[in-house]
Amino acid sequence: MPIHINLLAEAQAAEELRRRDPVKRGIFLGASLVVLMLVWSGMIQINSALANARLTGVQGAIIDHNKEYTNVLANLNKIAVAKNKLDALNKFESARFLQGNLLNALQLATVDGVQLTRVREEQTYFLTDGTGATTNSDGRVIPSRSGTSRERIVLTLDARDSSANPGGDQMNKFRQVIADQTYFKSLLDKTNSVQLTALSPLQVGPDGRQFELFTVQCNFREQSR
Repeated sequence: MPIHINLLAEAQAAEELRRRDPVKRGIFLGASLVVLMLVWSGMIQINSALANARLTGVQGAIIDHNKEYTNVLANLNKIAVAKNKLDALNKFESARFLQGNLLNALQLATVDGVQLTRVREEQTYFLTDGTGATTNSDGRVIPSRSGTSRERIVLTLDARDSSANPGGDQMNKFRQVIADQTYFKSLLDKTNSVQLTALSPLQVGPDGRQFELFTVQCNFREQSR
């Protein structure tokens, strides 16, 4: 029976022992871990880049929304200013003092023996400056406020009492008729609306009849416009 002799057995055993060397296995394992770390680091960088891209997009959207919000606030401020002006014009139109209505009311407020000799009207205005639009600490725009004016009207009526008893009942009746007349009652001040401010001495006219001159002052309620 032939005998087989492996002359490379010793070399093969040495090579097998070298392959099983723990140091080499450690090096292989370490290299594998390094590769895994590199792959993991690359994935983190990719995810970070994607997150930064999304963050940039969100920040851009926020900036665009802030611009739109600012434009909306500016438009709201313009609308508020226009509305204030329109309200002021409507209020002015509805509350303005009309001379024709006054003269018509005076025609209806008559008393026998009393004659109007002069009508004087004094209109005084007190102005208040408006304010511009401002922005508070929260970034909210406070609309501007239009200027206003207060109107004070004083009507002075000079009259002549030539009734049978000048300076008596008819003069007081005239003052009361003015106070009770619908037009004046709706516009005059609630207190001291019609006052007797002047009374002349008894006089005699060219026709020999006695008369007395007196003055009545009518205070209208202040109007804000």
